[in-house]
Amino acid sequence: MAASEMGAAAATTSDSYKGMSSDNIKGLVLALSSSFFIGASFIVKKKGLKKAGASGVRAGVGGYSYLYEPLWWVGMVTMIVGEIANFAAYAFAPAILVTPLGALSIIISAVLAHIILRERLHIFGVLGCALCVVGSTTIVLHAPQEREIESVREVWDLAFEPAFMFYAALVISIVLILIFHYIPQYGQTHIMFYIAVCSLVGSLSVMSVKALGIALKLTLSGMNQLIYPQTWVFTTVVTVCVLTQMNYLNKALDTFNTAVVSPIYYVMFTSFTILASVIMFKDWDRQNLTQIVTEMCGFVTILSGTFLLHKTKDMADGSMCTATRLSKHGDEEDGFVQEGIPLRRQHGDEEDGQDGIPLRRQESLRTP
Repeated sequence: MAASEMGAAAATTSDSYKGMSSDNIKGLVLALSSSFFIGASFIVKKKGLKKAGASGVRAGVGGYSYLYEPLWWVGMVTMIVGEIANFAAYAFAPAILVTPLGALSIIISAVLAHIILRERLHIFGVLGCALCVVGSTTIVLHAPQEREIESVREVWDLAFEPAFMFYAALVISIVLILIFHYIPQYGQTHIMFYIAVCSLVGSLSVMSVKALGIALKLTLSGMNQLIYPQTWVFTTVVTVCVLTQMNYLNKALDTFNTAVVSPIYYVMFTSFTILASVIMFKDWDRQNLTQIVTEMCGFVTILSGTFLLHKTKDMADGSMCTATRLSKHGDEEDGFVQEGIPLRRQHGDEEDGQDGIPLRRQESLRTP
């Protein structure tokens, strides 16, 4: 009797845990390869931006001389390859599974930035990146199965439900306010404005990319979706959103330290994308409370990593490090501090200071 009960319990457990579907595994592999390409592209593009800025108008102040720099185009092609793999991943797996795997690109870009760009990452910054990866892994292990969709018109109907329409209208309003009001005033000194635009627009682009990916997957399987106007509307939305993301991501990379841009962009982009996916595709409707709570714990872990990255900046720029920072002022290159990770870039430090010391640091020296 006891043996039969144990067998029934084991069978129930086996039925309740089915593991990852074949589509989810395909999405996982594509997302991992995408992260490798995208992580490397950050560094190559940054090298191209710095090289172009040395002989022309920098992207951070509105210049487009990087378009004539071959190295920037190499980085762009690398990123396109990664985005294509990422695009394909969304056609097979839900955004909650695909998007967090971008954490791997943080590690790749941070390591390459340390080796190639000499942008040193504080030990707590390394720990912050590690926490981002742990949180992402937690989310991936509890991701829901992909929703069964048989036509791009189903995605269109999901996009026009009131909840997602409200989210999309809110995102577009915030982005327009940031672009026309805050970025002209604070974009060069506060990293969050550039990254916020990229992340908010990115959440809409991922939903459109997923719709377009589903349409192409169904078309290749014999159900032509190219005859529907909805497919082309999603294509237009993807194009506009990607161009906007590329423009403001270039500005962020050219203005701030790559080791900070990458993880902050990842955290914000992941958060908004998963939020959009939960609203539009109702991913959490197919999960139990334990899985949802575990995923939320993963989010908290990721946010903890971001907090440590911010604290790294405070430790590098704080009053305890003033003397060390002054002695290493001559080691700064193109406004990027080598011994720390600035979240804000101070303009005119080199021009406004006396005896090679910026005004901000002179004031700290005069303060008793």
